[in-house]
Amino acid sequence: MLAERLDVSYRDTDADIVAAQGREIADIFIDQGEEHFRVLEKAAVATALAEHDGVLSLGGGAVLDAGTRSLLAAHTAVVHLTTGVEEAAARTGPALIARPLLMGDPRERWQELAEARAPLYAEVARAVVATDGRTPDEVTDAVLAALESQR
Repeated sequence: MLAERLDVSYRDTDADIVAAQGREIADIFIDQGEEHFRVLEKAAVATALAEHDGVLSLGGGAVLDAGTRSLLAAHTAVVHLTTGVEEAAARTGPALIARPLLMGDPRERWQELAEARAPLYAEVARAVVATDGRTPDEVTDAVLAALESQR
């Protein structure tokens, strides 16, 4: 929706990885591990940032890599979308349980990951937009307002 409103193209690095690898991210995690996936993710983000100048969506763990954070920080419109565990569970339903990094207690792991990654997102985000209780249209409005206030 944001890309449409800005009249630019949209790209998702997770989708890029799936297309390049010919399999789902969960399968990459299971077969080759998180470390291998993070190498693929770092390359996908670098490629996308070099080739794409529209709205770019990243996987939640992309900020774990210092090099990726440096690349992101060099861009002027990084927005961190946040959501709480209850909202994430409601949105994804059973798919939340299927995520490799959320094995065990998915809600507890979600909270742990969010807390661990928050300072990394703070390094690169020019704005933070909470998505809890908002429709996609409202989130888009909030992102546009946040971007406008950063000018």
